[in-house]
Amino acid sequence: MTQDMLLGTEEPSKSKETFLEKFCVLAKNATGPALLDVLKQVLEAPNVFVFGELLVEPNVAELKDGPDAKYYNTLNLFAYGTYKEYRANPGDYIELNPAMQKKLQHLTIVSLAIKTKSIPYALLQSELEIDNVRHLEDIIIEAIYADIIHGKLFQNTRILEVEYAQGRDIPPGNTGKIVETLQAWVNSCDGVSSCIENQIKYANSEKSKRLFNKDRVEQDLINLKKMLKSQASDSDENMQIDTHGPSGSGGLSLADLRKKPSKMKAQRNAGVGLKFSK
Repeated sequence: MTQDMLLGTEEPSKSKETFLEKFCVLAKNATGPALLDVLKQVLEAPNVFVFGELLVEPNVAELKDGPDAKYYNTLNLFAYGTYKEYRANPGDYIELNPAMQKKLQHLTIVSLAIKTKSIPYALLQSELEIDNVRHLEDIIIEAIYADIIHGKLFQNTRILEVEYAQGRDIPPGNTGKIVETLQAWVNSCDGVSSCIENQIKYANSEKSKRLFNKDRVEQDLINLKKMLKSQASDSDENMQIDTHGPSGSGGLSLADLRKKPSKMKAQRNAGVGLKFSK
């Protein structure tokens, strides 16, 4: 049965940055085993998904070349790496408990979501090393509730459609690539803006042409009506009615027809009168 699950968009009760700041304060004032315990806590903390500020703390940075370098490597892995990298070289890191492993899997999903908005289940299963689809969906839904990604699970096509993904820490030396990406985006926006302006100019030009043609047609109609009315008036004035042939051969013009019948009768009687005598 096809089922589309809308992933939640709930906001966390507290800012993630606030949680990270607390761990940075603890790390700044801790050394030795206390510092290592702080790092374990931050790796397990469900509300912390960025670690760059903690990595640059002097006390933490000193671990890189010391006997506890695995702690620094593990923190570095959570900042920039993926679950598959951990599985490829587990000896380079501290042993991760279930909570830490799940958190690293969530961060791996974020890394994939940043690269593509449509992630096949097969790719997720490979990167997270999960065979069971139901288990995979549980991990994804947990990432949603952690508010680090938003999206939909399409179970019929086995695809995660991502709508939003939280950014991860930027590895050292990658700022140049980010600048290039942003510049390419700006150039693309400028191109789109220029195209829109040209389309607006073209649309306005076409509108002006249509209005001009409309006015011209309307004026032509007015002129045509005036001409037809004038022709009809002239025709009425010149019209004559001829019932007996051409004028001068016994025919009657319109003026003759309008003469009074009594006068015409008198003329006829005068021409045919008879006089009798004894």
